[in-house]
Amino acid sequence: MTFEKIKKNFGFGCMRLKMNGDKVDYAEFNRMIDAFIDAGFNYFDTAHGYIDGKSETAIRDCLSARYNREDFVLANKLSEWYFEKEEDVLPLFESQLKLCGVDYFDFYLFHCLNRKSYPKHKACNTFEIVKKLKEQGKVKHIAMSFHDTADILDMILAEQPCIEVVQLQINYLDYDDPSVQSKACYDVAVKHGKKVIVMEPVKGGALVNLPDKAAKVLDDLKGGSYASYALRYTASYPEVFMVLSGMGNMDMMKDNLNTFSPFVPFTEEEFKATDRVREIIREVRQVPCTKCNYCGEVCPKNIPISELFSVYNKYLAAKITSGDAKNEFPKDKPTAADCIKCGKCENVCPQNIEIRNQLEKIAKM
Repeated sequence: MTFEKIKKNFGFGCMRLKMNGDKVDYAEFNRMIDAFIDAGFNYFDTAHGYIDGKSETAIRDCLSARYNREDFVLANKLSEWYFEKEEDVLPLFESQLKLCGVDYFDFYLFHCLNRKSYPKHKACNTFEIVKKLKEQGKVKHIAMSFHDTADILDMILAEQPCIEVVQLQINYLDYDDPSVQSKACYDVAVKHGKKVIVMEPVKGGALVNLPDKAAKVLDDLKGGSYASYALRYTASYPEVFMVLSGMGNMDMMKDNLNTFSPFVPFTEEEFKATDRVREIIREVRQVPCTKCNYCGEVCPKNIPISELFSVYNKYLAAKITSGDAKNEFPKDKPTAADCIKCGKCENVCPQNIEIRNQLEKIAKM
């Protein structure tokens, strides 16, 4: 399988762009796009709900309006929480093209497929609709992002041969996690002859903000930033053709570009080191949140769940005291104690976190 337009194996995930108040910081995003393209990279990834819809319009204003369409590769997604019936799908797709300022997507992904969402996609005939969009040239490649167990992935790929690429959560922490099953899902994709895109290679920043004991393991290697180890780990899988990183500022961009310019595969010593780091992190038992914020989008009390988890994880990793954590929790926003335990957050969480129980712990702290 070849994708002629893709220049290198590193992609710009546009979920965590730098904000200026409640708007995307266009000046910073422009600088990041220019640096990314100048370095020879051209793959951009977005979705309809990223940054409350601001990711797509930022793509339109900062990328599509400033570069020729053939100069970049753009991936977007069909999320099941944005349609209720078959008649909703095409209008949603057309709105995404308009919001991004393009007339086709290079990759269009069935977003966050799992055992819960897959039946809805089948009932709404989305696979047939997207195949027709490909025939019309509005979609160049059909793909899927996946958050579930390997047996479910095996079933979907067997039933939907139109899917060319699988986007998986792969990182050295989730390698053998029983709920994520990074390696098992990768093996299923390979069995079906699919190429793989990696998402969450640094697990929402968790593999950058390491416990001190884990950080020392990588420091002793003297080979780069913590993020660079996480990115190179995933890119070293032979069937991975793209690794996405949700970069939020120019410092992240520069570090990640250095990691892939040029890309150097992992050594045996580095694999052993990340195995040890995985063991240490699991001893700490942090909340496995990746800051996708799907929970926050559906919370009826508007609790900033992922922000609370980010601070809580710093406390669990002994980076800050409980007093510091209280000071770092978002101000002037609903708190963990405001949770009404409706469970909507857990229904959309790709990591299967028991969010209500975690919020209860934070409220007590």
